[in-house]
Amino acid sequence: MISVILPVYDERDSLVPLVAEIGDALAGVPHEIIAIDDGSTDGSRQVLSELAADRSNFRVLRFAKNAGQSAACAAGFDAAIGDIIVTMDADGQNDPGDIPVLLDALRDPGLEAAVGYRVFRRDSRWKLMQSRIANRARNWITRDNIRDTGCSLKAIRASAAVRLPRFNGMHRFLPTLVRQGGGRVVEVPVTHRRRRWGRSKYGMWDRLWRGLLDAFGVRWLARRALTYTIADDA
Repeated sequence: MISVILPVYDERDSLVPLVAEIGDALAGVPHEIIAIDDGSTDGSRQVLSELAADRSNFRVLRFAKNAGQSAACAAGFDAAIGDIIVTMDADGQNDPGDIPVLLDALRDPGLEAAVGYRVFRRDSRWKLMQSRIANRARNWITRDNIRDTGCSLKAIRASAAVRLPRFNGMHRFLPTLVRQGGGRVVEVPVTHRRRRWGRSKYGMWDRLWRGLLDAFGVRWLARRALTYTIADDA
């Protein structure tokens, strides 16, 4: 059973085609789609209601007000009933056709997560520069080596997802947090598409400065993590 988590914040026009693509990508695979409406004001709520009425495997969680992508991911993790949880953006830039590639990677029972890295970014040079700087800085601070910390397309075993620490900014560090918990992570090349609808919700503050603050928090968590082995349980 696969649970696909879609944080939604003002993505009205992309929702219907994206959900159809997810259904095609997972045809024949038991799955559910959980959309978290993060305080949308553009009509996304109505579109989500219509999708839920038409599809028995489509659920909608609605926040009372905008709480951010990390909160949406956490709510999705708690609501999911699948053995594997897939996270992706709702703007259409992640390709649902890559979901089976991530799932194939997780056939290895020793892996806790398969995370995408965008091979050819379909973004402006300014946005690409911001992302590269932020990615290198986060890896340096957290002492990790993730190719693309900003790629939202990830597949995580539910047993690992529910153990992750919850904090604002968590969604940027999922593979690092999995590794800190002792899990193995594999990186998989995925497609990145041009944005056809809406606009980006993140600027320089979110990509770099706020991300740096969160990275120091992740490093602090690593230093304070509990580590122990039970030798006997008599």
